[in-house]
Amino acid sequence: MAATGVLPFIRGVDLSGNDFKGGYFPEHVKSMTSLRWLKLNRTGLCYLPEELSSLQKLEHLSVSHNSLTTLHGELSSLPNLRAVVARANNLKNSGVPDDIFQLDDLSVLDLSYNQLTEIPRDLENSRNMLVLNLSHNSIDNIPNQLFINLTDLLYLDLSDNTLDSLPPQMRRLVHLQTLILNNNPLMHAQLRQLPAMVALQTLHLRNTQRTQNNMPTSLEGLTNLADVDLSCNDLSRVPECLYSLTNLKRLNLSSNQISELSLCIDQWTKLETLNLSRNQLTSLPSAICKLSKLKKLYVNSNKMDFDGLPSGVGKLSNLVEFMAANNNLELVPEGLCRCGKLKKLVLNKNRLVTLPEAIHFLTALEVLDVRENPNLVMPPKPVDRTAEWYNIDFSLQNQLRLAGASPATVAAAGGGNSPRDHMARKMRLRRRKDSAQDDQAKQVLKGMSDVAQEKNKSIEENGDLKYSDLKTKRWDKNLEKPQLDYSEFFMEDVGHIPGVAVWQIENFIPIQVDEAFHGKFYEADCYIVLKTFLDDNGALNWHIYYWIGQEATLDKKAGSAIHAVNLRNYLGAECRTIREEMGDESEEFTAVFNNEISYIEGGTTSGFYSVEDTQYPTRLYRVYGKKNIRLESVPLKASSLDPRFVFLLDTGLEIFVWRGGNATLGGTTKARLFAEKINKNERKSKAEITTLMQNHEPPEFWEVLGGQPEEIKKHVPDDFTPVRPKLYKVGLGLGYLELPQINYKLSVEHKDKLKLDVVPEQRLVIFLCQINAVLLKFSSKKKNGIMVSTKILSSTTDFSIDYNKKCFLSSKSVLIDLSFCLRCSNEKGYFAVSEKCSDFCQDDLADDDIMLLDNGKEVYMWVGTQTSQVEIKLSLKACQVYIQHMRSKDAEHPRKLRLVRKGNEPHCFSRCFHAWSAFKTAPA
Repeated sequence: MAATGVLPFIRGVDLSGNDFKGGYFPEHVKSMTSLRWLKLNRTGLCYLPEELSSLQKLEHLSVSHNSLTTLHGELSSLPNLRAVVARANNLKNSGVPDDIFQLDDLSVLDLSYNQLTEIPRDLENSRNMLVLNLSHNSIDNIPNQLFINLTDLLYLDLSDNTLDSLPPQMRRLVHLQTLILNNNPLMHAQLRQLPAMVALQTLHLRNTQRTQNNMPTSLEGLTNLADVDLSCNDLSRVPECLYSLTNLKRLNLSSNQISELSLCIDQWTKLETLNLSRNQLTSLPSAICKLSKLKKLYVNSNKMDFDGLPSGVGKLSNLVEFMAANNNLELVPEGLCRCGKLKKLVLNKNRLVTLPEAIHFLTALEVLDVRENPNLVMPPKPVDRTAEWYNIDFSLQNQLRLAGASPATVAAAGGGNSPRDHMARKMRLRRRKDSAQDDQAKQVLKGMSDVAQEKNKSIEENGDLKYSDLKTKRWDKNLEKPQLDYSEFFMEDVGHIPGVAVWQIENFIPIQVDEAFHGKFYEADCYIVLKTFLDDNGALNWHIYYWIGQEATLDKKAGSAIHAVNLRNYLGAECRTIREEMGDESEEFTAVFNNEISYIEGGTTSGFYSVEDTQYPTRLYRVYGKKNIRLESVPLKASSLDPRFVFLLDTGLEIFVWRGGNATLGGTTKARLFAEKINKNERKSKAEITTLMQNHEPPEFWEVLGGQPEEIKKHVPDDFTPVRPKLYKVGLGLGYLELPQINYKLSVEHKDKLKLDVVPEQRLVIFLCQINAVLLKFSSKKKNGIMVSTKILSSTTDFSIDYNKKCFLSSKSVLIDLSFCLRCSNEKGYFAVSEKCSDFCQDDLADDDIMLLDNGKEVYMWVGTQTSQVEIKLSLKACQVYIQHMRSKDAEHPRKLRLVRKGNEPHCFSRCFHAWSAFKTAPA
């Protein structure tokens, strides 16, 4: 074979769909020593080939849809094996070897669609197992010891077995994200383990004999649960434990015996798909109109008529699919035609007489199914679009007239037993009800008038009454005021425990804010803050603040003030209600949040009109690192992707975690954690996080990156080092702006690694960078030609030392015995210390500089007449650091610091200079 020379470097081979029944397995596979994944799906294998034993780097093995009866053979000799996928074979219990569970890296095992009757023996020893799929077997029991060690499981599928109970040790699976138990006779399972699985995101219990008695009482701790399937069970109503799952996105309750829904469904604010088909529902509650994110609603095969659909269904602005087939609907509410995003409307097998004429204005509608409605007359498209949404007459006569029926048919619509007659009777009942209400209102007004006449008569009879008594009181003053109920807005235990509670005004209603967001206020929102504390007598006391954002709308301002008063009334105490405005908060208010208040641009939607959504920039990050995972920003294009890494695409309210084909699962998990932090800290937990595998990306993912490439290639070099960030300190110098770069982490590069404590200049640099956030520049030249240069420039963070082994820095005596001078100045825009040559002279003492002189016994700080206070302070600290370092190097000759002003130099200072002249005087 001509290509055998490159075979050892192949990472993966897919041999699916071949015929190896005759035993002609490619012998060259064993020479692929770097092989990491091997697919042998649908190859007709009856046993594992012997060539696998040579693949010591093999990580992923897939042998699905074959005729394997055993996995005995070479698997236990593969030390790097991570995943074994052997679904859809003929495996029995004896065909699963025990020794594969001794592999340290085994984390994925798929034995679904086989003939197992019990859990594989020694499976509990596989401590690193993350994904376990044993579905579609005949397993009837789970041993208690199975989940003692498998505590890191993320995915568990036990569906389509014969399990009748679950072990209590399942509560140890605190990291489990997906649990699938469909089609098991779990009659005796109470599911008491579920509340302990706090990381659960997907729970499928289809056809598991669930009733009201064998469901958990509460699932409040499962805050991540988003997908629940309880279809094909015996539920007579929605289990109470489901109402606490506020993050639900998909809920399937089809094929049960549910006859009514509670108003508590409005707590599912994030719900996108709701399936209630094949139940006993006669109506939907009005609270369903509050599910603003609902996209798909299925109520097929129930018992609903026209009154069963709430008129406010038009508030479901994101509704895409609505299916209500096989019901008793005679007409659908006009509000349904306000769902502008509706694409699929299925109303077949009903008793429809007509449809609202606004049905013609559903421009996005792609599927309209109204089959098997024998009496249906489609309305014509209205000419005048001013009546498109409002003032539509739903009377039977008007609908028949619009449908083009004859006058005789319209006139005859008042009697009979047809569906049209039934609707006409309903219309008459509504008119009677309205007229009865009008009669009651007239009686109330008459009673109020009689009361006022009697009072006027009594005033005329008693002429000696005072003027104040003659004032007519309002009629409602004598009525007993009802006790207001604020429990709809505030919890029962509010104000009972010392601490801080915050509410955000949203759609006229206060919504309690999570503690993690205390002190973070949106500029376009208003908030109510309750501080509960104990006074000097040990009694509870309260302070109530209502905070007004700078961009807040009128409804939010009014709502915060009103509900602040309502909260005070609810507490039933005389406590203060204080107004706080953005940017002008009192010290008392800021102290509630430990003086840490931050403002965030944007806010929630107004009750009157919409606030513009915050615009988030789209970014692409590459996740790298092993122990310390980090993010690196890369260009926003498809060519930035590398199959060996995990990438994070942030589009604002949707975050994609893309895992390359050769990326590790650990990197994906860490990237998911990064995305969760971004969502919680910056997006107020409103973003949707989606994990994608390579070659399984949706079109919108490639749309953001400018199109899908033909191939995702490896391009990041193996010796990649990220660009180091740069930090600058902004300060005001002597008449100009200082912008020094802070070298917060120094690196030394040379042949023989030099310890930092050997070079005093570097100790000085590090200390000044940590304490003063300044940059120093050193340069030194000696007469003997030895060169020492240490530089940190303002435009780079490179730190290099060029030195000779004969350098004086390697000897202590040179620094002790030889005097040398340092010059301090900030003339270049940053503070710099440079060493003068050893033959320095009196002319080097410039008036606008500070000089540091070391003669071996004392360190002199010479100050010119035109130096700034910034230079003096920084130079003083530089002297202190230098003296402290030299004391540690030469404890026998401790140096002292002396301050010298120009014109007053002592002899011990001037003798260190060549040709010092007493006639040189400082200029006036």
